[in-house]
Amino acid sequence: MLEWATSPLGQRVPIHIAWFLIWVAVIAGLLFLIGHAIYVRYWAKQKEFASEPPATEIRELPARIPRHTLPARLFHWIMAAAMFVLLFTAFLPKVGVQFNWVTYHWIAGSVLTVSILFHMIHATFCMDFWSIWPDRADLEDAGRRCRRFFGKSAALPGKFAKYPLENKLYHGVVMLTGLAVIASGICMMFRVRTIFFPRDPYLFSDMTWGLMYVLHGLAGVGLITLTMVHVYFAIRPEKLPITASMVVGSMSREFYLKEHDPRRWVVEGLSGRSTADGD
Repeated sequence: MLEWATSPLGQRVPIHIAWFLIWVAVIAGLLFLIGHAIYVRYWAKQKEFASEPPATEIRELPARIPRHTLPARLFHWIMAAAMFVLLFTAFLPKVGVQFNWVTYHWIAGSVLTVSILFHMIHATFCMDFWSIWPDRADLEDAGRRCRRFFGKSAALPGKFAKYPLENKLYHGVVMLTGLAVIASGICMMFRVRTIFFPRDPYLFSDMTWGLMYVLHGLAGVGLITLTMVHVYFAIRPEKLPITASMVVGSMSREFYLKEHDPRRWVVEGLSGRSTADGD
């Protein structure tokens, strides 16, 4: 799992992850994609939800439902571009594609860091911060779906809020993994020459540097699998309206009513509450 070396002081320290974990991450992603596609094709049942919203609420809805503001969409695509550059520059040299990757890597990492900081501020003060976090209704509906999946008696779950529980959990995992990459990456920038601060390879002890490289590597290979899963769901036919909304900013009223509960995701302009927005 790890590669080790002996420091000048004779201490055995980790230096980075074992690079076969790159292929473990890729294979894990492929297995998930294949397994999910087979499940949806042969075993998944038609979605069933509890009561529909009142007809008066439906008539008030616009033809296009706003989902993502322009700043949220710009953040998403800038973050996505930075993430792909980071993954390619980090792992292509480890599988035999050699090029001068260090400069591109820290520049992409800087872009990712700035975009994440912007998103944290924007989500806290300009959007519905809690819309991406699981709530009681999510957990109750998840329990109902699980019981029905195993053939047990349970009430029908309600329709989703802006984000289903699965999206919220995925967001949490990506957030923790991304923060681990960013925090360790910022420290590791002291090992190379950048425009931000002087190079200082003696800032930490050999053991601390080694553990930092291990954390950075583990989070990095984790992001390979997470990115594969994200792209897979983005191109699934039933998810294309959601993907399109990250481009144009809105989705059709028909899809909104099919998947979402207007009482849990209130459309902007129809009440005093603003729409929940986020990535």
